[in-house]
Amino acid sequence: MKRLFITPLAESDIAEIGDYIASDSPARALSFVRELRGQCRKIAGSPEAYRMRHELGEGIRACAYHRYMIFFVAAAKEVTIIRVLHGARDLTALFRDQRD
Repeated sequence: MKRLFITPLAESDIAEIGDYIASDSPARALSFVRELRGQCRKIAGSPEAYRMRHELGEGIRACAYHRYMIFFVAAAKEVTIIRVLHGARDLTALFRDQRD
């Protein structure tokens, strides 16, 4: 398994997702955030299994989890989670803005 890093921006995304879900169900928010983090660990186990998203940036891969997308880059010994976003968002625009 490769070493897993989660960027501050991705940590913020996860916190926002938890806050949003907590407005309806605090218990589900906690369990969903745990599940998201578990999925991140699973990605680190086999990052090559996930689809490349060249249109978003060099080396970016994505993993769908429920209605969310986990975006990451993989290097020889580590995986870095860079964003966790709702799949209905304008992902191309978000990543373009992030690069600019």
